[in-house]
Amino acid sequence: MTPGFRTGYLAIIGRPNVGKSTLTNRLVGAKVSITSKKAQTTRHRIHGVLTTDDAQFVFVDTPGFQMAHKNALNRLMNRSVTSTFADVDVILLVVEAGNWGSGESEILRMLPADTPVVLVINKIDRLVDKSELLPFMAKVSALHEFADLVPLSAEKGLGTDELLRTVAAYLPEGDPVFAADDITDRSERFMASEILREKLFRNLGEELPYGIAVEIEKFEQEGDLRRIHAAVIVDRAGHRAIVIGKGGERMKRISTDARKEMETLFGGKVWLETWVKVKGGWADDERALKSLGYD
Repeated sequence: MTPGFRTGYLAIIGRPNVGKSTLTNRLVGAKVSITSKKAQTTRHRIHGVLTTDDAQFVFVDTPGFQMAHKNALNRLMNRSVTSTFADVDVILLVVEAGNWGSGESEILRMLPADTPVVLVINKIDRLVDKSELLPFMAKVSALHEFADLVPLSAEKGLGTDELLRTVAAYLPEGDPVFAADDITDRSERFMASEILREKLFRNLGEELPYGIAVEIEKFEQEGDLRRIHAAVIVDRAGHRAIVIGKGGERMKRISTDARKEMETLFGGKVWLETWVKVKGGWADDERALKSLGYD
């Protein structure tokens, strides 16, 4: 270990759609978290790893705090976020520039008192009037004793280097936990499930059923070839037709998009077979959620 080397865990939290997964991917320098404009895209804690000459950052991308829906899935996701607080060295609270609401105020009440919280003001590139940024920063800095405030654009990559320099000071000295070339602790099986779920979100748009999930039923590797059998889980029989599309064309397009991205990520050919299953009420059934990998 280099003298003075720092290693630490950093939770990335915030409301849905503030750009947490986009920020995680930007900081890691690779796609480890799926993204879409839909709320509830991120449902699991995902570790993204960045190792530099001086530090190893382990970013914990968390689900967005769910304030509206109170089913078992959202309770599990909220519990996943709050349980992360005990295991990290720094908390990055991500908000949209110019947008502070009751959701952010609710999150502030959940923050632990003994962990430094850095406020990340994202999407500064979308501010029509740039002069609004400084007053907004002054307003939110008065609401909590933040360790630091960093304005940035995760999408454009503006200010992310400054964020890394800022948070590095809060990491403890210690040996790296992951190998220097690791970018995540998640398995290929998990990443395959997430990639397919992202393509469902992106291709279905406004038609996307709320109760949709992906279950990898079989994952086999033969040399560089991966054979993946995946079930798309929907809540109602009527949703099955939406996902499949006329003549099966929609599901075929989704599967093709997912397979291509898997091949890029895994560095080898992928044979992907998908089908749609109906499991009524799965999002409010804790036993069903555990079978789908939610904990």
